[in-house]
This record gives sequence, C-alpha cells and structure tokens, in this order.
Amino acid sequence: MPDLSHWKQYLSSSPKDVHRLLQHLPPADVAEILASLSNDQLRAVLEEMGGQDVALMLEEWDAPTSWRIIPLLTQEKLTAAIQAMPSDDRADLIGTMPEATRESVLSALAADAAEVRELLAYAAETSGGIMATEFLTVRPEWTSEEALAIVRRDAQEAETAYYVYVTDAEQRLLGVLSLRELVLAAPGVKVAAIMKPHPITVHEDDHQELVADLFRRYHLFALPVVDDKGRIKGIVTADDVLDVLDEEATEDMQKMSWMTPSEAPYLETSAFTLAKQRIPWLLILMLSATFTGQIIKRYEDLLAHFVVLTIFIPMLMDTAGNAGSQSSTLIIRGLALGEIGISDWFRVLRRELMVSAIVGFTLAITNFLRVILLERAPVSVAFVVSLTLVATVILAKMVGGTLPVLAKRLRLDPAIMAGPLITTIVDALALFVYFLLSTRLLGI
Repeated sequence: MPDLSHWKQYLSSSPKDVHRLLQHLPPADVAEILASLSNDQLRAVLEEMGGQDVALMLEEWDAPTSWRIIPLLTQEKLTAAIQAMPSDDRADLIGTMPEATRESVLSALAADAAEVRELLAYAAETSGGIMATEFLTVRPEWTSEEALAIVRRDAQEAETAYYVYVTDAEQRLLGVLSLRELVLAAPGVKVAAIMKPHPITVHEDDHQELVADLFRRYHLFALPVVDDKGRIKGIVTADDVLDVLDEEATEDMQKMSWMTPSEAPYLETSAFTLAKQRIPWLLILMLSATFTGQIIKRYEDLLAHFVVLTIFIPMLMDTAGNAGSQSSTLIIRGLALGEIGISDWFRVLRRELMVSAIVGFTLAITNFLRVILLERAPVSVAFVVSLTLVATVILAKMVGGTLPVLAKRLRLDPAIMAGPLITTIVDALALFVYFLLSTRLLGI
C-alpha cells in the first residue's frame, strides 16, 4: 500500500489542487485520501471539484463512505456527478438511497431516469443488476470502415471498447468481434464476414455467480447480457466481476463460520450488529451440542470403570472436527470453482474413503505408540482409542466430503456445510463410536 500521508497534508492545505492530484495518483488513492479528511476539510475540497471528478470518487467509495460525503455536496453537483457515472455504478448508488432522495435525484436526471429505473428493477445479485448499458454495437451489413467510424464516435461513452457487438435492427445479438479484429480487417470487408457468431452470453436474470464462473472459464474481458428474445441489454465487465468475486468470497467465508452474511466493513459495524449476526448461529450450535452431552451421560458407568478413557475424549473430538473440516473446505472450493459437480458425488465419496483410510491408519499407529509409551495406558485401551481414531477419521472425512455436495443437490449454499456444522456432527459420531467400541472390546 502506498504512503498517502504526504498527499493528505498537501490536499488539506491546498483544496483547489484536487484535479492536479488526480493527475499524479490513481482515483482509488485519491478517494482514500478524501475519505480520511474531516468533513470541514472535505467540504472545501468538494467545492473545488467538478462533477466528473466527483463521479470518479463515487465509483471508488463504498456505500457508507459515499453516504458520509453526499450530504456535503450541493444538489447540482451531486446530479452532475451521478450523470457522469457509468450506468451500473449510477444505479448501484441510487439504489442505496432513501426513497425520497432517490426520487429527487431521478427527477433531476431527466432523460437518464428511465434507464436507471430499468436497472433498479433487476435483483441486485443478477447479471442485470451488475451490467452497464453503455456498449458498442454495429450492424452485420456494414463495412469495416463504417463500423470503425461508429466505434470512434461512441467509444468515449462505452463502458469498454474491447469488444464490439453485432446486432440486427431489433438489437438481437448476432455476433461479436474484438476491436483489434475490426482495426486489422481489410477495407471494404463486411462485419458479418469477420464477426464470431453465437457469442457467449448470460441471461439478464442469471445469478452473478454464474457470470463469475463464465469469466473464469472463458477468460473474458466483458460478457453480453441478453433477454428472453436474445436482445442485448448490457454488458458485464471484468471490474464488475472482481467486485462479485470479492462479495461472494466474503459471503462464503461468513457462512462457513456460521455468521449472517454482511457487506458492511468490520470497523464501521456496531458491536451490537456484529453480535446480532453471530448469536443465532452460536445458539443453534450450542443447543445441537446437547447430543454430545447425552452420549457422554449415557456412558457414565463406562467412564466410571475406565476413567483413563476420559483423557482421550478431547483428542478424538478435535481430530474428528479437523478431519471433517479439511474435507468440507476442499469440496466447497471445488464446487465453487466448478471442479466438482453434483454428478461427482460417488467419486468424491470413493476418494475421501481412500484418503481417510490412509490418514486414519497413520494417525492410529502413531497414537497407539503414544498412548503406551507416554500415557502408560493398558494395551487394550490403546487399541480401543486407536481403532476409534481410524473409524472417526473415516466417518469425519466422508461426512465432510459429501454434505457440501448434498447441499448443492438440494439447491442450498455448500458453504453452510463447513467447519462449525461439520464439527458438531462428527464430534457426536466420534463419541458414539468411541463408547460403542469401548463397551464391546473392554468387556463393560
């Protein structure tokens, strides 16, 4: 991370030079500097900024920062900045506004209001909700020179100029060609002759995870979004997908820790809100541990006769939880990246069985020697504990490997089948197997 403290001091003393600062630093760094200023300092800087520069900052700031700064702007400057923003960023910002403020801004946008309302109609996590409506289109019957002239005219307003989309009179998507292909095309050649037909597309109502998967699979820079009739409605660009991947990764991490997903930054979230996100799931996990307690209670007599068995309960439960979490983490990642599908359930089961057998017997042999040499326990106890270890690791890895696939089959997020839940399940299984083998093999 660059040291921006010098620039912060410079801007605080020279608010009129913000445009010059933008020429020296990337917009993301300038946005960070501005966000760190006090409201009084920031107000002085904003008064000197044009609508285009404010638009650049609004694209970089997150929602909480934007809403700290927006009240410092005049209505005219805010409207000018929003008009200068790309359509997708503009819709995202307006979508977070209170209803009264939103309607006031939309009224000021005049001709652009209809486009914003159309984008706001899409669910936030769909391809339509993250697409931009500024893109380059040409007709198949045009020559390369005619198409290039249109591109030169409209490129400044487009979200990206990497791809040019070929459409008919009703905006149905017919093909795509890169700007490089268009520039290098022979003079007079028709667009239809150089375009690639049947381009990869995504439907306007598809979830953003599918969009991210397509970008990852086909190494795209932009992806056209179409409606039921095949008409192009917008494009999703790589920078939008980076935001999606960040959101999805954050959400999955929170779900894997059994927390209510939240996009708010940690340091800007109140302690009460953080606690509210965690309490319900911790209560569920705590109450589900009742099964573990009931298993121990049922075998009180066994523990009374072989007190030494109690020593190994934490080790068995920890090993079970860790083994299950290892498998679930790998499988969840595989499902997220498309490396594993629902049809691979049996292959996952077979592979986890092989892995767990190798791991289980390795741990069991090591544990058998440890129990005899260090714990000085009887050979019978060492055998029971080690045999339980093998069974526990096998069960834990089977459960951890197959539950995420089952969740995917049931159209649930596989991330919920992670650490805490897997640990709770396999802890109970480990204790049950331990006490069952102890009862059978130790003669109690």
